[in-house]
Amino acid sequence: MKILLVGSGGREHAMAWKIRQSPLCDALYVAPGNPGTALLGINIPLKVTDFVALGKFCEGEKIDLVVVGPEAPLVEGIRDYFESNPSLSHVGIVGPGKLGAQLEGSKDFSKAFMNRHGIPTAAASTFSDSASAVSYVEKCKTPIVIKADGLAAGKGVIITSSREEASITVKEMLDDKRFGDAGSKVLIEDFLTGTELSVFVLTDGAHYVILPEAKDYKRIGDDDQGPNTGGMGAVSPVVFADADFMKKVEQKIIAPTIRGLKEENISYRGFIFFGLINVSGEPYVIEYNARMGDPETQSVMLRLKSDLVPLLQATAKGTLKDMHAEFQKQFAVTISMVAEGYPGNYKKGTEITIGASQSPVFHAGTRQEGSRLLSDGGRVISATGMGESLQGAIQQAYETVSLVNWDGVYFRKDIGKDLLNWKN
Repeated sequence: MKILLVGSGGREHAMAWKIRQSPLCDALYVAPGNPGTALLGINIPLKVTDFVALGKFCEGEKIDLVVVGPEAPLVEGIRDYFESNPSLSHVGIVGPGKLGAQLEGSKDFSKAFMNRHGIPTAAASTFSDSASAVSYVEKCKTPIVIKADGLAAGKGVIITSSREEASITVKEMLDDKRFGDAGSKVLIEDFLTGTELSVFVLTDGAHYVILPEAKDYKRIGDDDQGPNTGGMGAVSPVVFADADFMKKVEQKIIAPTIRGLKEENISYRGFIFFGLINVSGEPYVIEYNARMGDPETQSVMLRLKSDLVPLLQATAKGTLKDMHAEFQKQFAVTISMVAEGYPGNYKKGTEITIGASQSPVFHAGTRQEGSRLLSDGGRVISATGMGESLQGAIQQAYETVSLVNWDGVYFRKDIGKDLLNWKN
């Protein structure tokens, strides 16, 4: 089978690593890929939203399966483009169409969807003018969550501690266009107290397979201090996501979501990421994503015992019924190594050295220049570790970190440590 993986980050490198292990994968192409994926397949210098060029490539190379990693091509309609072209009808696609991708592309859409189908989530109101939003904020209890409606690279959610801060944030989004068009509407949402986790499924629109869950760490600083980032690390499994909790997740959230998509005639074949929060043992949805998370994917792929390719193929064909995924019992930990200054302004082009590691080192924001490996993004490297215990996995991950160096490297020192002595 010939497979094209669309994307260029740490998520895609981890997926490429897992896909390449399958005996069903005869050839793997990655568009545009990164220096890490180049070690596993053939990088193709095509933009993730250049659907015409991607389509021509698939037609010319007789690609059997396209797996879409990032959110932008999904929200912009890569599936719709392929399905509207008869010459591409043979190509299976893992990723929802434009309408289904609105679960991630519009927080207003996803919140309304959850409310229609009785899926537990925080109460929220949507505004497009700052005067009305500020008036609403004055009646809210603090803390107050402010969300940009559209895609904002994982940075469009601001938790404000006061009404004054919330009002300023609303004006920055709506009036000052802090997040561009993504902030043309904002959601003002009740704050839920609890611990977050991410649950992932593959669905063909009627059936689903649950993948390993993970907990990610969004804040830039230790002890969850500072601004949100795209993700500073991840741990899988999650110690409080026991069988009873996951049964609630499946019954109250996953099954109603799949059923809701079917009831609303939203064709959906791909990943769904459920960003959840555990509130006193009850799961609530914070957000949906229409793809796998980053850096959670890196930990999930390490723990996925099953061959990924048959699951992807069944998702694309609509034949997921009776399939399931087996997990490694070991813990997996991922640590994002980022450029100094991230998530603000950061330097690119710094040379990176990577020593021999027992655990995978996934490239996230790198580029190759001759024999030199250079930083080329905010999140640069995902260092990983596995162990029979969480402590062992954490230790292994930080040993991997010690083998990766560049000038200005930064990483959190506490990934996973909050779960070592977990008490509900």
